[in-house]
Amino acid sequence: MDRLDNTVRPYAWGSTTAIPRLLGTEPTGEPQAEMWMGAHPGAPSRTGRGTLAEVVDADPERELGAATVAKFGPRLPFLLKLLAAGSPLSLQVHPDLTQARAGYEDEERRGVPVTAPHRNYKDTNHKPELICALTEFDGLCGFRDPLRAAELLDGLGVDSLKPYVDLLHASPEEAALREVLTAVLTADPDEMARTVTETAAACDRLGGDYAPYAGIAHHYPGDPGVIAAMLLNHVTLQPGEALYLGAGVPHAYLDGLGVEIMANSDNVLRCGLTPKHVDVPELLRIVRFEAADPGVLRPEAGPDDEEVYETPTDEFRLSRYVLPEGAPAHDLTLDAPQILLCTAGAVRTGEHELTPGHSVFVPAGEKAEVSGTGTVFRATVVL
Repeated sequence: MDRLDNTVRPYAWGSTTAIPRLLGTEPTGEPQAEMWMGAHPGAPSRTGRGTLAEVVDADPERELGAATVAKFGPRLPFLLKLLAAGSPLSLQVHPDLTQARAGYEDEERRGVPVTAPHRNYKDTNHKPELICALTEFDGLCGFRDPLRAAELLDGLGVDSLKPYVDLLHASPEEAALREVLTAVLTADPDEMARTVTETAAACDRLGGDYAPYAGIAHHYPGDPGVIAAMLLNHVTLQPGEALYLGAGVPHAYLDGLGVEIMANSDNVLRCGLTPKHVDVPELLRIVRFEAADPGVLRPEAGPDDEEVYETPTDEFRLSRYVLPEGAPAHDLTLDAPQILLCTAGAVRTGEHELTPGHSVFVPAGEKAEVSGTGTVFRATVVL
């Protein structure tokens, strides 16, 4: 197995302290948003044999196993991350497989460079994802019931929000949500900026359920995404709880540290809370306008003390082992690739001792035992 040396991405929304605190290192004063573990070409993990991308490319069947290559192709199907949000990420959705392939082919046909800031589809893959909280973790996930959203907006007492309140009352659920999001994202920018300023002041004054949106507006003054965010469920995860984000579900992470796993893709369509490109027509084609409970996940007991976060996605499977002092070693050998990440305590696997924030890649079929006292997350695939 290979010990991983991982890149930390310094995105502006990142916490300056959460990842250093986990690693036991001194903060640099700069944001440290995401630590990537995997073979994504944007920041592949480094090993003693080269980058993990180079290792996999050199012998996919040896590293991933024949069954993984047959099902997903000759690349690691998932990307594992530590994600540390110090301020809100962009409000966004991801396409399903059919939409991603069609969108990618359309942009290729029109000659839109992959590096262009207005490019929507960087690859042909979907990007389902799972976030598991290591600290208390705030986020937005999926649409509220339109009547609850109307009540929240109406309670602000902002006159320019009244048309949205009326729309949420007047139409069937899907049409109501679609019409309001469309109206918010296509409104006159100056008028919307004034509405957001009034909304932010009211949220600040009222506090309570409005407090998260006051915080969002502080980071993104005048952004229509502040109003769009109020259409979504606000969720606070406790450590060990998780959210699964499927295709078309609008979401944003607001604050906290977590372990994130996703299919190996970079396809994102943004709704707001960002200076980046927002393609409103394409976004409205991808969003699923369905009100739903965000569905907080808790791990389910598996064999040999494994705790599994069940999702409908085959490209990744996330589980954890919480090892008490004196616990026997656990055999984690699989005929599939794995990344093991320690998030608490000190554990040993093979010749490697892992402390919080450190990880290893285990090729398919390679013997893997874990022992010690602490918490280990296991990322693999479903075959």
